[in-house]
Amino acid sequence: MEWGTSVTAGRARVAASVLDADFANLGYAVKRAERAGADRIHLDVMDAHFVPNLTFGPRMIESLRRRTELPLDAHLMVSEPGRFIHEYLDAGCDSVTFQVEIDEPIEPTIDAIHAAGRAAGLAVKPKTPLSALDPYHEKLDIVLVMTVEPGFGGQEFMKDVAAQKLLPARELIHHKAFGGEVHVDGGINRETAEFVGGLGVDILVVGSALWIKGHDMGREIRLVRALADEGYQYRLNDGKPPIPRDAMVTFVQLPKHLAWALMAEMEGGGIPVIPLRGTGQFNPDGVRDYDLLIPASAETLATERHTAARDRALAEAASWRTAYIAEFGSKPPEILREAPERSSSRVTASSGPPEARTNSPTS
Repeated sequence: MEWGTSVTAGRARVAASVLDADFANLGYAVKRAERAGADRIHLDVMDAHFVPNLTFGPRMIESLRRRTELPLDAHLMVSEPGRFIHEYLDAGCDSVTFQVEIDEPIEPTIDAIHAAGRAAGLAVKPKTPLSALDPYHEKLDIVLVMTVEPGFGGQEFMKDVAAQKLLPARELIHHKAFGGEVHVDGGINRETAEFVGGLGVDILVVGSALWIKGHDMGREIRLVRALADEGYQYRLNDGKPPIPRDAMVTFVQLPKHLAWALMAEMEGGGIPVIPLRGTGQFNPDGVRDYDLLIPASAETLATERHTAARDRALAEAASWRTAYIAEFGSKPPEILREAPERSSSRVTASSGPPEARTNSPTS
């Protein structure tokens, strides 16, 4: 049996394509990929018009949505994605990427995806130049580079296409402070993962290599991720291991009213922030400071953009503490104020079941 883990270290992520899975039991295939440690499920939607193959549509995706909590990444290789986009969104896709080569307006479909709160992407065929994405790049969350001709799995990896497009694709999402992704799809396996990882790819779509009978799917996924990270480490990161994609760091600790103000400013600039009460000091009002956690991969950008605001907030916090003590004094920490109440509850609970306490005669 193949088992994965709920938290993945490293930078690269694997999207398991089910194009070469058993279509008679896709639900099982998705659960198998999840158990094997895939980071998301890649769904190749084909209409037998844009490409010479036919796969499935939103009803199948809706059924698969009930089988997994992994993100569903839909790649629409169809002639009219805008016509049915709301059906795919309602089916539960977490991100939707479609081909830039279609013969219909592109921006309305991107806007519809964003209006639903999902990530939007555009894909380019091997012969399509990246410049085709230029008019839309500021609206993109995902750039998907095809390294085979779309339509069928099991094709040979086009190394020259990857070398030409993957690094420049990063520039198309440079406007994203956090969350922009470069995907590569076509011929990705343990033989090609290190090469594309060294070109800065975030998401490796792995298809036929996962579904070979007798192969250990979990081992293949782990190898692809590890080799992609190794390529990134030695080609783009001066030999240093990449920052884990899911790692979080504390940017600052502040009283709640100041933490919320700084968080709003940072998130307005595209850097996600998680506020937690962790190890911060107790303030004179008895409430602990909030830790503002940010992705480790965004720490450099956050420092560049928000150091001045952080310093102002820390100075304001010191002034606020002084003023509070002068006017109100210092209150005991929340944890100490709550202790007597918890103690009282324990005494009451130990005096017998609720029925006995309610029905006991009074003296």
